[in-house]
Amino acid sequence: MQFEWKGVFPAVTTQFHQDLSLDLDLTAKHLQVLLDSGVTGFVMLGSLGENVSLSRDEKRAVLKCALEVANGKIPVVSGVAEFSGHDAATFSKEVEQLGVNGLMVMPAMSFRPDKEEIKAHYLTVAKATGLPVMIYNNPISYHADVTPEILVELAEQPNLVAIKESCGDTRRITDIINTVGDRYALFGGVDDLILEATMLGAVGWVAGVGLAFPKENQYLWDLMMAGKWAEAVEIYRWFSPLLHLDIGTKFVQKIKLCLQEVGLGTEYVRLPRVPLTGAIREESLAIIREGIEKRPTIA
Repeated sequence: MQFEWKGVFPAVTTQFHQDLSLDLDLTAKHLQVLLDSGVTGFVMLGSLGENVSLSRDEKRAVLKCALEVANGKIPVVSGVAEFSGHDAATFSKEVEQLGVNGLMVMPAMSFRPDKEEIKAHYLTVAKATGLPVMIYNNPISYHADVTPEILVELAEQPNLVAIKESCGDTRRITDIINTVGDRYALFGGVDDLILEATMLGAVGWVAGVGLAFPKENQYLWDLMMAGKWAEAVEIYRWFSPLLHLDIGTKFVQKIKLCLQEVGLGTEYVRLPRVPLTGAIREESLAIIREGIEKRPTIA
């Protein structure tokens, strides 16, 4: 499938039963809701998909589920979060044969790489597959910063086509554009910076909290794409306390709690993550429930 890297590509959670086995039925139901909301693509097996907590067979099962729901209407992008370049390349070949349409590649997850190691990892994966690849830059979580200078050196690899930029500093959007122009499709990867990132040139959004509020999430994106900034800001101000849940080390648990509160999923997570308890759970619930209470009416 040929597709354009732009629009809302939510980073979909992997749903589990209470015994922490895969709940593919619930995952499929949620995917259908997202599809009906107007998203442009699915990103499976990212951080929110708890990639590194799944076996290889489970990853394939999740991707098959997404491909069945998408049914060729929108692309399915697979996260790649293996612990070595060799494993990442092997997995990329496997999912290409499975039928996925693109990859979102994280840096090697086993240690803190330097510039040359970052480049080697991405080139190894990209050269192993014919699929288009999104580079996932999240130095806060993964201790590897794919800087504009590195992007210049990666630009000769033709299937490195997009960037999920999650460094937490919107100045990076401008720095990338000033350095490499429109060579890569730029996606915002931090929920509570998406309006700013879009104003500065992001053409896509790997959304998180919008999994629980897909209609409002898509409405905000459509307003921004139409240049209706005053209306977008109004929605963004309602949405921002919820979008802040995407930040910090507990973002997976918080977003899954959102899904549970709106009836689109459960809060079950696999180790090393554990469910929220105590004050942090109560604080998160208060934010979620206030957001639901004040939810705007979207025609």
